[in-house]
Amino acid sequence: MSSFSIPTNSDLTGAGGSCSSERPSRYESQKRRDWNTFVQYLKNHRPPLTLSRCSGAHVLEFLRYLDQFGKTKVHNHGCPFFGHPNPPSPCPCPLRQAWGSLDALIGRLRAAFEENGGQPEANPFGARAVRLYLRQVRDSQAKARGIAYEKKKRKRPPPPPQPPLPPPAAAGVAGVNPSNLDHHQLFHYHHHHHHPHLQGHVVIVPPVDEQCGEDAHSGGGLIPLSVLN
Repeated sequence: MSSFSIPTNSDLTGAGGSCSSERPSRYESQKRRDWNTFVQYLKNHRPPLTLSRCSGAHVLEFLRYLDQFGKTKVHNHGCPFFGHPNPPSPCPCPLRQAWGSLDALIGRLRAAFEENGGQPEANPFGARAVRLYLRQVRDSQAKARGIAYEKKKRKRPPPPPQPPLPPPAAAGVAGVNPSNLDHHQLFHYHHHHHHPHLQGHVVIVPPVDEQCGEDAHSGGGLIPLSVLN
């Protein structure tokens, strides 16, 4: 949204008349012009005002004073184009300063006040009355012009990445690693692993002597836990 300023003698002479080796940015140039305009307004005020005596009420007077230089059509309630974003024909409704221009102006003047020696806690441009006025202008112009001012949503930083989960441990019986079993124990391990209804009732037997292989297999290699108790 384009900014605005009021041509005054201070705008033509600049701030102090000194030349800088580096050209200021567009924002800094606009901020300086706006500040000079406000200072000139205080000098022309009746009675004249100083910055130390300036309050939020004087800022509101300044904003209403600027409306005579506005270029934004704001329809009255009785206008047939009230709430129409694109009126088909002209109407006698007044021109005002757009809310976006006023909001940006207050932001620049608020910064300029502190840059020129003002205390942050005494900054009249940050007064509650000024914030309420800007909100009222925004809402009334949105209805009159048939547009919606959407608040800019702050982008939240993405959440930190979660550490990777450790790989699941291989399932076993009583913490037994199958890779450490011989062929005889492995047989009973798989028999127990694939028959979960036997859990808690069997244990894996230690290796047996190959000479007793047939006798060992005849017993199934399973020993009831009640025998071990």
